[in-house]
Amino acid sequence: MFDVLELHRKLAAAARASGAERTGVGQTLAELARPFVDEVTTDVMGNVICRKKGDGARIMLSAHMDAIGFMVRGIDKDGFVTVTGIGGHTPARLLSCRVVFPNGVRGTFGLRERGKVLSGSWADVSFDDLYLDIGAADGEEARSLVKIGDTAVFEGEPRLIADNRIMGPYADDLIGCVVLLLAMEKLKESRFDTYFVFSVQEEVGCRGALSAAQAIRPAFGIACDVCGTDDTPQFKHSNRTLVPGNGPTVKLKDGSVLCDPALNAALMKTAQEQGIAVQPEILVYGGTDTSSMQRALENVAATCVSIPTRYIHSPAETYDRSDAERAGALLAAFLSK
Repeated sequence: MFDVLELHRKLAAAARASGAERTGVGQTLAELARPFVDEVTTDVMGNVICRKKGDGARIMLSAHMDAIGFMVRGIDKDGFVTVTGIGGHTPARLLSCRVVFPNGVRGTFGLRERGKVLSGSWADVSFDDLYLDIGAADGEEARSLVKIGDTAVFEGEPRLIADNRIMGPYADDLIGCVVLLLAMEKLKESRFDTYFVFSVQEEVGCRGALSAAQAIRPAFGIACDVCGTDDTPQFKHSNRTLVPGNGPTVKLKDGSVLCDPALNAALMKTAQEQGIAVQPEILVYGGTDTSSMQRALENVAATCVSIPTRYIHSPAETYDRSDAERAGALLAAFLSK
């Protein structure tokens, strides 16, 4: 039986930046999914598509397996590395963060000119102000370790920190991938012709899900991703509508999509029938694979089930294990005959 923390750890150990997902995490997900579905294929872009055959309409469930990361764009004579970001980063938050390359080389970020920050604003820090120290003595050694175009991701292992809370890198969106695996494991017979898609390149424009949806041509689409929370001190005057541990969310809207009301109503009804707590989700920014499925072709009803997560796009993303377990149960119940 799948365990949320162990799955997250296994996937985080294989995490790859957008564009490099086919190896590592893509292969791992294909192996984990294969016992529970009828077909596992990988398309040209690298999406891992897992089909559980059924007599009903086609439905696509998508969770992206790519991670925000870094790409080498320069190596100086002293062995320090310049990188550019892949996906959404706040460079000032990266100081002293550790990263790892697929070949096992590790490094940490430093700041080139401390005076610039002292005289200005952290918001002005860019990747040009940072360097990556991989421990090389000089440029020759650094070039033997990494080359231009190599990619890296945050280093770190997800850990249980208190009660059911798990903290670590790439809950966005490896925990969505975990939820799809939990749903597969629970689903014995589907009323839909079901396609579980572990999509690529979401962090750079939701590209993989668009390509997969155009090929699958689903009638319904459900993304599984993370969403921010409003229960930390900076939101002390909020109504606390997105709280870890209070259940997964059913998305109403975000910065890229207005979700299908009828599909949301069906998910909410299933949750009520199964006694699964859910939270309504309204985000004023960001986007997910939901909009890619909706825009892929005509007549796709799409929505998203999310896991409330603190500190998104950092090495310390934090969520509640019970929300992932309940999301898997909700999706399995919705799909089941």
